[in-house]
Amino acid sequence: MFEKSVEELTELGAQITTAEIAQQPELWRDTLNIYRENKEAIEAFLAEARAMGEGRLSVVFTGAGTSDYVGDTCAPYLRHAGNTDLYDFKSIATTDIVSAPRDFLRAEDPTLVVSFARSGNSPESLAAVAVAKELVHNVKFLNITCAPEGKLAVESADDPNALTLLIPRANDKGFAMTGSYTCMTLLSTLIFDTASDEQKAEWVETIAKMGEEVISREPEIADYLAGDFNRVTYLGSGSFGGLAQESQLKILELAHGLVATSYDTSMGYRHGPKSFVDDKTLVFVFVNNDAYTRQYDIDILNEIGGDKIAQHTVAVQQDGATVYEGESFTFKATRRFPRLPCPAVRDVCPGYQPAQLRARGQHARYAEPHRHGQPRGQGCDDSPLHRLIASPCKGAVRS
Repeated sequence: MFEKSVEELTELGAQITTAEIAQQPELWRDTLNIYRENKEAIEAFLAEARAMGEGRLSVVFTGAGTSDYVGDTCAPYLRHAGNTDLYDFKSIATTDIVSAPRDFLRAEDPTLVVSFARSGNSPESLAAVAVAKELVHNVKFLNITCAPEGKLAVESADDPNALTLLIPRANDKGFAMTGSYTCMTLLSTLIFDTASDEQKAEWVETIAKMGEEVISREPEIADYLAGDFNRVTYLGSGSFGGLAQESQLKILELAHGLVATSYDTSMGYRHGPKSFVDDKTLVFVFVNNDAYTRQYDIDILNEIGGDKIAQHTVAVQQDGATVYEGESFTFKATRRFPRLPCPAVRDVCPGYQPAQLRARGQHARYAEPHRHGQPRGQGCDDSPLHRLIASPCKGAVRS
C-alpha cells in the first residue's frame, strides 16, 4: 500500500489511513517534543494532584473504544515502570464510569482522571468528567486529546482542576484511529515512566526507527495476507494485551466486519478462545521483551504453530536469547533482555534457579502437567507454568 500512488490509494478508498499510518514515526518524535515543552506544567499539576490527600493517588486512565485501549495498554506497563509509591494506575472505560460509576470510582479516593480522546466530542468523554466531579470528593483531570476545538479541550480550558495536553497532528481524519492511539499511549507513558528524559528520548528515537522499518518491510507483511483468510487473532501478555485488543479492532473496522477478529492474552487464549482458530485464521502474537513473560508468549506460539491448523502463526518480536523459531516479524534487539525471574517467583521459591523457567520451545496446553509422550493438548511437564508450580524449590507454595 505504501508504494501506491495517491491516485491509486484514493481509488481504493485507502489514501487517508495509509498516509496516517506512514506518518506515525514522525508523530512520535513530535509527541516527545510536546512532553518536553509541557514538562514543567505537568510536574506542577501532578504535585497539586498528589496534595489532594495522603497515600497513593488513584490514576484512572479512561476513554471509549480505542481511547479506552490506550489505558489498557499503559496501565499494566506503568504498574512496574511508574512510581507506584505515589500512584495507583488503573484503566476504566468511560462507558463503565458513566453507566455504573459507583462500581468503579470511590468518593473517598483522591483521583486523577486521565481522559484520552481523539476528538473530545463523544458524549461518554464529557459525561465521565461530569460524573467524576459529582461523585469523587477530590478529583483533578488530565486530558490528552488531539483536537484543540473539541469539547473536552474547550470546556476544560478555564478549569483550575484540569490540564489539557494537545497532540493536534495526531488528530486522525480516517475512520480508524491510528496515530492518535499510538501518540496518546506514548505521551502518557512519557509522563509517568520514571526513566530519565535522556532514556526516554533514546526510546522514542528507537521506536521511530522501528516504525520506519515496518514501512520499508511492507512486502514481508503482505506475504502473510496473500492467502485465503477470513479470521485474524492477536495475542499478547501484560500491556501487549491492550495492544492486541486495539489491533483486532483496527482489522474489524477497516474490513467492515468481513474479517472476523479476536484477541486475548497469551495464557488466556488456551482456555477456550483458541477454538476460534481454523485453517483460514492468521494468528499474530506480540512477544514481550520481559524475559519471564516472553516464555508464555513463545509457548502459545509453539502450541498454535504445532497444531498446524492456523494458516499463519506469526511472532512480532525483537531478537534475543529466546525467540520463536517459526514465522516471525523480528526486529533487531537494541539491548540485552533481563534474565532475572519475576520477583514474586523469587519470593515464594528461595531456591529458584533461572534455568528452571527457561523456555525450551515445547508446544503444549498447560492445563495439567503430564509425562512427555502424551498427545499434545493434554499438558506438558516442560511448560514454564508447570516448572513454576512443580519445580523442586524449597518453600514453594502449590495450589
